[in-house]
Amino acid sequence: MQIHKKDEFGRRKQQLALYSKAISHPARIAILRKLAEDKKCICGEIVAALPLSQSTVSQHLKELKNAGLINGTIKGPKSIYTLNQPAIDLFRDEFKRLMNNLKERK
Repeated sequence: MQIHKKDEFGRRKQQLALYSKAISHPARIAILRKLAEDKKCICGEIVAALPLSQSTVSQHLKELKNAGLINGTIKGPKSIYTLNQPAIDLFRDEFKRLMNNLKERK
């Protein structure tokens, strides 16, 4: 069995890196803000709020969903997207912990 070097960093660090990578594009940050504001949206509503094509928005939604930061539920021909609040809370707490650890000590 092959061991990947990233496995040596631990689950919490890997999860923080996954979430950070998922929000590393301004469109994804805009999508998260839209979902926080509206609570739930279909893809078309997100497309209308961003200066991007539907296919590009769909790709960004896929990245956020794969990272676990959002949920997508199929209702008929539409997908309804919401924030995965427990994952958002975990990301916030872990990122805050990281920033506090990086703060210069006086």
